[in-house]
Amino acid sequence: MTAELHGTRVALLATDGVERIELEQPRGALHGAGARTEVIALHTGEINARQMDIDPAGTFTVDRAVADASADDYDALLLPGGAMNPDQLRTDPDAVGFAREFMRAGKPVAAICHGPLTLVEAEVLRGRRLTSWPSIRTDLRNAGAEVVEEEVVIDGNLVTTRGPDDLPAFCAALVAQVARARTPQFA
Repeated sequence: MTAELHGTRVALLATDGVERIELEQPRGALHGAGARTEVIALHTGEINARQMDIDPAGTFTVDRAVADASADDYDALLLPGGAMNPDQLRTDPDAVGFAREFMRAGKPVAAICHGPLTLVEAEVLRGRRLTSWPSIRTDLRNAGAEVVEEEVVIDGNLVTTRGPDDLPAFCAALVAQVARARTPQFA
C-alpha cells in the first residue's frame, strides 16, 4: 500500500442493485493508495450487489445513510453503476443533494457506467464532457453534457468511464485525480 492518499476520505454512494465490481475494484484501488472509504446508501444495514445487473452478487455493509452524510466530511465521491442502483439514487432527494454538494464544491467526483444518472438529476452536467454506458447517453446529452466514446474522460473535477471493462484505466485516473485534488493548484 502506498500513502499517496493517506488521510483522504472517499464516499461511495450506492444502494441496492449496485454492480459489484464497480464498487469493489475502485474501492480496492483507493485503499491501495491509502484512502479510507465509506459506503453511503439510502438505508443502513447492507445493500445488495449484482453482477451484470441480473445475478445476485452478495452484499456490502453500509457505513452511513445518505440522509446523515455531508460532502463536507469527504474529499471525493464515487458513483458506481449498475442500472438499478443510480435509478434509485436519482429519485432520492438526499442522494441527489449529496452528489450536487460535491460537484458544487469542486471535489473529485467519479462515475462509472450508469452512475452519471444521479448527476443528471442533480443538474450539474451542463457544459461538461463525459462518457458512460451507451444506453444513458441520450439522458446525458439532454442534461447538456457533451458525451464522447472514450475509456476514461476527465473534465475538471469529474472522472467518468463507460463500464467494467474500463475499470483498470478508470481506477488509475481516480487515484490520480484525488491525489491532485490534495494539492493547492487543483482547479
